[in-house]
Order: sequence, then C-alpha cells, then structure tokens
Amino acid sequence: MKSQARICMIGAGRVGRNHSQAITRHVPDGKIVALVDPVEAVRNQTGADFGIENQFDSLEEALEKVDFEAVVITTPTPTHLPLTALSAEHKKHVFLEKPMALNLEECDKIMAVVAVHKVLLQLGFMRRFEPEFVAAAERIEGGEIGTPMMVKSNTHGPGLPPPWARDLRTSNGMLAEVNSHDWDTTRWFMNSNYERVYTEVANFKGPANNVDTPNFYDNALVNIKFESGGLGLISGVCPCGYGYDARVEVIGEKGIMQIGELKGQAVVVCTNRDQGLITPVTRTWPQRFAWGYIYELEHFVHCVQTETTPRAGGVEGRWALAGVLAGTKSFLEERPVYLKEIMGK
Repeated sequence: MKSQARICMIGAGRVGRNHSQAITRHVPDGKIVALVDPVEAVRNQTGADFGIENQFDSLEEALEKVDFEAVVITTPTPTHLPLTALSAEHKKHVFLEKPMALNLEECDKIMAVVAVHKVLLQLGFMRRFEPEFVAAAERIEGGEIGTPMMVKSNTHGPGLPPPWARDLRTSNGMLAEVNSHDWDTTRWFMNSNYERVYTEVANFKGPANNVDTPNFYDNALVNIKFESGGLGLISGVCPCGYGYDARVEVIGEKGIMQIGELKGQAVVVCTNRDQGLITPVTRTWPQRFAWGYIYELEHFVHCVQTETTPRAGGVEGRWALAGVLAGTKSFLEERPVYLKEIMGK
C-alpha cells in the first residue's frame, strides 16, 4: 500500500480553501500536513475548517518544522517564482496556480529551477481535468468534427478582482488572472500555438465600483490567429452580474462542438405560475469546475507518488502567459501583436 503524499498548502484564501477541501475530502492519497499564510485570521479559519494543525507564517518555517514531499502554491502571482524556487531547492514537488508568473523571464527561471532540482511542476489548469473538457479534447483529436477551424472561449466571473489582480503594475490584469484558462484552452483545443493577437478592452463598471486603477478594464475581447491558420476568440467579463459563465465552442471542418451551457445547475425550480420554471445559473467558479479541481489535484498526487510528468506543466503555463502579454501589449498599443515580439524570436 502506497503512503499518502504529504502536502504543504501555501495560501489560505479562496483558492487555498478550495484546494484544501478538494484534497481533504476527495483525494485520499494526499494529506495536507502544513498550511502557510501570513494572515493569521485567514490561516486559522482554513486550518480549522480542514483539520490542518501545523500552521505557519512562512514557507521557511514550515520547511524547518514539518516533513512533506510537495507544495500547492495558491498565492498572488508576484510570489510564484520565489516560492517555487525555495520549494524546489528543498526537493519539494510543486503544484502552481495560474498565471505562472509576471513575465516570461520568471517562467524560464521557474522551469529551470525545477529542472535543476529534479522536482515536478504542475500548473493549475483545471479545465484539462474537467470531464466534459477532457471528453471534448479526445473527440476533437479523434476527428469527430474534423480539423478545428475556429475556437471561442469565454470566462465571465461575478466578482471584482482584488486590487493587486486588476492593476497592471502588480499583475497582468483580467487577461491573466481570469482568462488564463481561456488562453490555455484555445491553444489546447486548436492544437497549435498562437501567432498573432488583437485585443479590445472596455471599462463599463469601474466607476460604479470606485475603481480608479490605471488601464483598468472589465470587458475584453481577444482575436487570435494560430500558427495552424485557425482562428480564436477569447471573451472576458469581470465583474459579471449574471453568474459564473465558462463555455467553449469549437468549429471544425465537419461540424461544431459546444462545451458547457449557460444554465449550469441541473436543478429546476418553480415557486409560482407567473415566473414559471427556473434553471439556476452556476454562481461561482468552485461550482462550475468542482470535478476539475478535484481531478487535477488527484493527478498531482499521483504524479508525486509515481514521479510521473504532470499533464499540464511549465510549457503550458509559459504559452498562456505569452498570450496574456501579447494581448495586453495589443490593447495598450492599439494594434495587432505577433507572438514573436513577445517570445523574442
């Protein structure tokens, strides 16, 4: 019988809670043995809710006092490189939430440090593990709709991103913090790298939300040309008042495939004859991708136990960030941007 993979959860906020719940309740081969977060109240609450007794202000302290094989990093993007580097230097396998880093130089450093210390790196692209997305990818690869010609992906989220995540000085904005999954999904389904992007953004709700961040936007449309000749479209809205909406449409030479639907929940409610039947829309990202989060962490634990290369790694994270950087450069400079400008070749 194989022993449980011991994990240190770094970050006790919304994503840290979500991943702690997934591991604690659904991944028996993994066990969270330490929790790191500098905010004591948040750390204590998450620790209490998921039975994590060993709690620390810093990863350095956790490394000194607790034995574990892997870390799950759910902290803000600027912390990803230093936390990954410190973990790898101590021979800990790394599950890293998206976006991978702030720039491609940081991505390269992350990939280099895990390679030097021979530890695994998995990126938090949970759509690659969500059953309907996995099935769609397999059917596309099998030729069911023919060669993909166009892929459209949207992520519309209900909440206003925190100040650091919507500021281009400390993040790469919504295109990174919300739409990283769309960048990865479009490239995955098209089976081709991006060649050129053109982005338009708009700010409709910032004033009402007292947001005065420079270059803030809450709506984004990205047109993509792939190296294969295929076309792509990414739609981002955040905040989005009607719910959490993540859908993909792939148009092939022989047909069309749609992944996801707006109604979301498999529940029908009727309380009066005037309003009629209601099918509730999915309200949050943990609801929409519940199984994707569970299966990606189950996959990570399996990779740690068997030293198997994860399905989504540094290459996928770097390409998604390259798309983000090209898309951001596009709307700032009001022009199409070729990926060779971003990739340096």
